[in-house]
Amino acid sequence: MTLEDQHTDRKSLRTITGKSADWEALAKDCVCFANGAGGRLLIGMEDGEALPPAGQLVPPELLDRLRKRIGELTVNVQALPSLQRASNGGEFIELVIDRSPSVASTRDGRYFLRVGDTCQPVLGDDVLRLANERPGRPWEAMDSSVPRDAADADKLARFVQDIRSSDRVKDSVKEKGAYELLAHYGLAQGDTLTRLGVLLLGTTADRRALGTAPLVQAIKYDEQGQKINKWVWDDCALSPVELVDAIWREVPDFRESYEVAEGLYRRSVPAYDEKVVRELLVNALVHRPYTQQGDIYLNLHPERLEVVNPGRLPLGVTPRNMLHASRRRNEGLAQVFHDLGLMEREGSGFDLIYDRLLSQGRPAPVPEEGADWVKVTIQRRIVRPEVMRLLTEADERFQLTQRERITLGVLAQTEGMTAWKLGAVLETDGADELVVWLGRLQTLALVQTAGRTQGTRYFVDPTLLRGADLKLPTTLLRIEPHRLRALILEDLARYPDSSSADVNRRIGAEISAKTVKRALDDLVDVGRVSHEGERRWRRYRLSSQEHKGHGVGELP
Repeated sequence: MTLEDQHTDRKSLRTITGKSADWEALAKDCVCFANGAGGRLLIGMEDGEALPPAGQLVPPELLDRLRKRIGELTVNVQALPSLQRASNGGEFIELVIDRSPSVASTRDGRYFLRVGDTCQPVLGDDVLRLANERPGRPWEAMDSSVPRDAADADKLARFVQDIRSSDRVKDSVKEKGAYELLAHYGLAQGDTLTRLGVLLLGTTADRRALGTAPLVQAIKYDEQGQKINKWVWDDCALSPVELVDAIWREVPDFRESYEVAEGLYRRSVPAYDEKVVRELLVNALVHRPYTQQGDIYLNLHPERLEVVNPGRLPLGVTPRNMLHASRRRNEGLAQVFHDLGLMEREGSGFDLIYDRLLSQGRPAPVPEEGADWVKVTIQRRIVRPEVMRLLTEADERFQLTQRERITLGVLAQTEGMTAWKLGAVLETDGADELVVWLGRLQTLALVQTAGRTQGTRYFVDPTLLRGADLKLPTTLLRIEPHRLRALILEDLARYPDSSSADVNRRIGAEISAKTVKRALDDLVDVGRVSHEGERRWRRYRLSSQEHKGHGVGELP
């Protein structure tokens, strides 16, 4: 589980105590949260730890000093520290930073913004853009003057029903009455709807009166670029939630299919993946600036789909870092879409698009940003059917992670990439991040390497892409002992308390049971794996030392 995100960061107690105290870095982090959506700093937590050191004590006077120093080093930052005690008895400080109604900065005039789990500087013209994009109150929370009772009865009833049937909503929220749910999701304040409430639950006339409700045009072009068909949703009758279903249902091109060759047979595949199209529509509706007018365009060309959204990307997000950066422009709308199961809230939507497209042998999406628009292009046809077969079989065999599937899909569609090029495509910064994306691919022999350091070339063995069936069983039958042990350790990290048969099945049933059992016994002997039970009831897990990354011994 990720310990740090857009709203949470962790800092060691040394940040504000002793000779290693770094108050300027702490002030910068406070400015980041204040210019974002607010957040909290947990001071007293070491990197990667969910709890403070057991028995850690925080001097009470440190809270007053913290409050005073943040006030001295920042402008327009409101921070409230409080002393907390964790379940292990260790104390830490929770520093809550409110969203600033105006632009926040450090005392020496520097500006920062929280994007995903990182703090990014705001420089040059972007400072003015930050000020322009930052009203005292978010657009969603502004009062619409529309009475709460004037909400569309059918939309309200459907919203309440969908929230109560969602598996993403806590029981305590599901138990609320209809008007309580409106207040909980920021759709109403007192007896009137907010602008977000009108956008989602208002009547057609009230939604049109907003002036910035999303209007969508789907335009179909022929090979010469001439318009041959058009679908329009411009009457403001549908809320953003309803638009997603309507667009998918009413554009017939989304349900077209074609055949691709698979050896001696042919397989029918959809022209466009439903999950990808829906995710693109959700992104366009949730992340557009609702203070700006402009239609959303779906440009359907014979070989591609372009989704064009008005406005620019949120400040701090660029086409170069969209795969990693997460900054939601409309928090309330994103919350509703998330709780209704229409989107992932922590910026994993673009990851899903990459994953789905590359797993199907299609090129990765291409994002672009103009002066007042954002465009994402996806291809209609599968370029490499053999890549689809490789990804399908490899995932079934090894239960690849999403990042492993994306990386394998990128490499399988090329003849190989250098570490530098692969890092650029995956938007990683440095070799350590690239290792995370490669995961087990090298250990599983799905990806091979040649060369060293930045000149290292990663590629997929061409033999894996030839023919209708992969030759992975043959590869694994000859697996080297050190690779087999690495596979076992990785498997136990994901599935602790597993039997030898369970491990064998997951890492490759074609490997003999005796070989897997022998490797497990070797890992137990050197203290990297522990077990409970005997004979067929024996269950294996990583040892406590292996969990900490300090194996007691290495196998020859």
